[in-house]
Amino acid sequence: MSNHLENITLRIWRQAGPQEKGRFEEYRIDSITDEASFLEMLDILNDNLVHEGKEAVVFDHDCREGICGTCSLMIDGQAHGPQRGTTSCQLHMRKFKSGDTITIEPWRAGAFPIIKDLMVDRSAFDRIIESGGFITAETGGAPDANLIPIAKPIADAAMDSAECIGCGACVAACPNGAANLFTAAKVAHLNRLPQGQAERFSRVETMVETMDEYFGSCTNHGECEAACPKEISIDVIALMHKDYRKAKFANRKDLARQ
Repeated sequence: MSNHLENITLRIWRQAGPQEKGRFEEYRIDSITDEASFLEMLDILNDNLVHEGKEAVVFDHDCREGICGTCSLMIDGQAHGPQRGTTSCQLHMRKFKSGDTITIEPWRAGAFPIIKDLMVDRSAFDRIIESGGFITAETGGAPDANLIPIAKPIADAAMDSAECIGCGACVAACPNGAANLFTAAKVAHLNRLPQGQAERFSRVETMVETMDEYFGSCTNHGECEAACPKEISIDVIALMHKDYRKAKFANRKDLARQ
């Protein structure tokens, strides 16, 4: 049986544009079922604002199933809110109680400039993927699924890394604004598979160095792992650093032969 929360106060960051000065504004939700998701609560708030002739709060959302990584909110100072292993869209109001004041902010990172209100520009992630987050494959018909045998432990480890949805919570939670967990997950996903071996060293080198152009340096705080809604382990960062060191030696030898 559902219950209702009463008198919820929302402190929401409002910012008209990237160059505008932002501020917190307070709003009241008089009553809401605890079965509502956090984004549904924001939908209700926006409906109320529109009916009052006010501007709705801008926030990112898409699938609302914890898959796309679009939702990106700091809720009471925690990326995606108080429930671990959960995206903002899958967080429900049952995690709060009547009379609560909830502070909602966008990701706070230099590489993620604010577009408006709670929406940020995460295209720096796209630059990392464009630099090497792919494999080269021959065109033509799709090969048989079992053409390249992959041991189950390797497939499982690759899938664990592939769970990364690119939401940016790791960057927002990191005191240095580092993107090592995101980059390492994308690198490990491909570098663990036989299909990714041909470009393994060039991939890790270009992706790490592209990452360094936009983001801060990792100092092993571990906040990224704690904030990740898919609970990806920071072990992938160690694997990325290991491959990067190997890449610098391997690629240097290749240059020497030319």
